[in-house]
Amino acid sequence: MSTILAEFEAWLSEPESERLEFKEAKSNFHFETLAKYCAALANEGGGKMILGVTDKRPRAVVGTKAFAEPPRTVAGLVERLRLKIECEEIQHRCGRVLIFHVPSRPIGMAVEADGAFWMRAGESLRAMTQDEVRRIVLEAGPDYSAETCPEAGISDLDLQAVERFRGLWMEKSGNASLARTQVEQVLEDAELLRGGRITHAALILFGTHKALGRHLAQAETIFEYRSSESSIPYQQRLEFRQGFFTALDELWKVINLRNEVQQYQDGLFVKQIPTFNERVVREAILNAVTHRDYRLAGSVFIRQFPQKLEIVSPGGLPAGITLENILNRQLPRNRRVAEACGKCHLVERSGQGIDLMFRNLIEEGKPRPDFTGTDDHQVSVTLCGEVRNPQFLRFLERVGLERQTSFGTMDLITLDYLQRQEPVPEAFKPGLEHLLEEGVIERIGRGRGVRFLLSRRFYSFLGRRGRYTREKGLNRETQKELLVRHIRESEPEGARLADLQDVLRDLSRKQVQTLLRELRDGGRVTVVGVTRSGRWHPAQKDSSIAPNPKERSNRRQSRSNGNS
Repeated sequence: MSTILAEFEAWLSEPESERLEFKEAKSNFHFETLAKYCAALANEGGGKMILGVTDKRPRAVVGTKAFAEPPRTVAGLVERLRLKIECEEIQHRCGRVLIFHVPSRPIGMAVEADGAFWMRAGESLRAMTQDEVRRIVLEAGPDYSAETCPEAGISDLDLQAVERFRGLWMEKSGNASLARTQVEQVLEDAELLRGGRITHAALILFGTHKALGRHLAQAETIFEYRSSESSIPYQQRLEFRQGFFTALDELWKVINLRNEVQQYQDGLFVKQIPTFNERVVREAILNAVTHRDYRLAGSVFIRQFPQKLEIVSPGGLPAGITLENILNRQLPRNRRVAEACGKCHLVERSGQGIDLMFRNLIEEGKPRPDFTGTDDHQVSVTLCGEVRNPQFLRFLERVGLERQTSFGTMDLITLDYLQRQEPVPEAFKPGLEHLLEEGVIERIGRGRGVRFLLSRRFYSFLGRRGRYTREKGLNRETQKELLVRHIRESEPEGARLADLQDVLRDLSRKQVQTLLRELRDGGRVTVVGVTRSGRWHPAQKDSSIAPNPKERSNRRQSRSNGNS
């Protein structure tokens, strides 16, 4: 994990929060105390423990001599806390800084250190109460799909679907003995039968239409097609109340009937991309069925439009899963269903399914999956099928070949944010350094005003150098001229610093002040007053309005103040 220096400088001015903990630790810092703070950060969702910085604002780097061998310290923390903690050593101009990157605790598990579960309280620590620990333990909740349905029997299952499951499981596992195993034993081995009783998972996967109507009517997927997004009535509606194992293939066939092929030019060749990627669509539907809340009465809805697919499932995201961590934290609400699908390779395990969806869509030049409609009561994902920027991936392929490097899903998502001129979320910022090193992106500005954009090479590759110049923004002298122009137009009242910040919105307050000081030292502007009441004026040689003697005296007196 690599922290960009500008990012670290920005942290210094932020309030201490659930994500950041600062300690001076000039001479030393007890390992046990470090372990407790790391446990507390993990229990609160993860964060960074930073040594060598004063903990009260305005913060300053003071340097630390603690933990001279960071790898040994990390090894001790990993052994003690069973978390993948990483330590970063920064040689700041004011001293050595240690940053411990602490991940979030596992869902349903509190992290213990020195016999207690810790949380932070102000500038110190406190042990968690029994109720707080209990709430964490209950996060995972019971697996509804693993519970049995007393009234259901083997006759309620589609045995042809069970046989197909057996074949796929045998193919993936290489276990030829499954071919000779009784149906009941196959289901028992897959944990879809418990003590001879049918589980809800077995009904969800293999239940007949009649059985589901009688025992689990909410295990249903409804498909609707509309020819336009403004159309209220649907042109087609199908209800799939059947075992999901057979419904998935039928759903894809229906969607694929209206799956238009899009063409784009790639050099001398015309390439084709289907509007809806089969693997992405199947994964999105699998996620809806695997993660939905079957205790709720609603159905899963799939709404298809010519270039868009919406999938909505009842129940919000599982506890501990947010839209921010959905890529790297997975908790199937219906584990028994997910595990059965995993046995026959229907569903990606280890959280790779969402990862796959993002990667495939970006690689086809399409927008990322959109979870905007998700709330506490439903999970909504929209797949946009329009190919918008296929050249983006061609550029990355060329860079990869030239530099013998590859780009992971997190890299692709970060680059996608930048090419769409969207802010890069905090979780993706650690990867910016790698992209800078590969020459794929550039950094503009410093401190809190720093921003990133795709490199000049990318826009040259597209033949759009003009857009690169526009995206990069104004050079320093042009920025100064804009400030001088606004100051002149603000006469005779003068320009406030807040107004001048509006002129250059991409720059931080400090960066604007630096430009103003350079203009003042160059004799082009002057300032009357200090702090927020200060007003900037053109120097006399630049202004048609001469200041009166009192103003001239005030300006000479304020010149020594430096900042406003």
